[in-house]
Amino acid sequence: MILKPKIMPEYIDIHSHVHFAAYDTDRVEVIKRALDAGVWMINVGTNKATSESSVLLAEKYDRGVYSIIGIHPIHSVPSFHDKNELGEKKEEDKGETFDYDFYKKLGAHPKVLGIGEVGLDYFRVEGEENFKKQCENFIAQVELAVELKKPIMLHIRNGKEKKTAYKDVISILKPYIKSNKSLKGDVHFFAGTKEESKEFFDLGFSISFTGVITFTSDYNEVIKNAPLDRLMTETDCPYVSPVPFRGKRNEPMHVKEVVKKIAEIRGEDFDRVRTTLAQNAVNFFL
Repeated sequence: MILKPKIMPEYIDIHSHVHFAAYDTDRVEVIKRALDAGVWMINVGTNKATSESSVLLAEKYDRGVYSIIGIHPIHSVPSFHDKNELGEKKEEDKGETFDYDFYKKLGAHPKVLGIGEVGLDYFRVEGEENFKKQCENFIAQVELAVELKKPIMLHIRNGKEKKTAYKDVISILKPYIKSNKSLKGDVHFFAGTKEESKEFFDLGFSISFTGVITFTSDYNEVIKNAPLDRLMTETDCPYVSPVPFRGKRNEPMHVKEVVKKIAEIRGEDFDRVRTTLAQNAVNFFL
């Protein structure tokens, strides 16, 4: 069990990928910039290899760098190759079936704060058989989270043809939450409706936002109406850099811009919002 930190960070990027190949040439410098700026980070795995590397990276730091492990829904099935994630070397991704023993052992590590990113992705995956594999991996990982008493980090993405990913995730989670009141989670990169956010709040879950909110107003109503204690912030780096860094590789220290935007959208004092969001993450994960 990780104790509550005696020194509070100014910011926590709850969903980053500094262990990805995109940082192979300057990973240490990127982490140092963040820590020097008062930003802690949680690096999130997407398959066996990146889950393990996120833990190995966290082990190198006494505090401020943590891990979440799991199978991203697109890696449940044959998927596209993202060089930012996996590097230039292209190997056929045949999809990963949940390995209970591997993830249970890794999940017991004290620097592992949750299971994720897990969920359903209908944008990059097609076919009922592939949807079924995503669901199987998702359910298996929710059950592991319950067993390990750790939260889940949800990845949910609607598709063009099948647009019900948020509703499907909610319907899968409800029976588990009914029988396991302690199960909690965060909806990473929230892109649902105000009504869907309320459904997650009713389940006891939180939602988090990325730099996307700095260049679109699509989620302003969700942010305005959400209880502040149910919000958290992330970068999802190396992706979706916020204004004024659009077009450049993202990194954890840029989570500051997401915090600033949330305070602006809500019309609330920046320091109050900043300290509340950091405390939310500490209470949730640590």
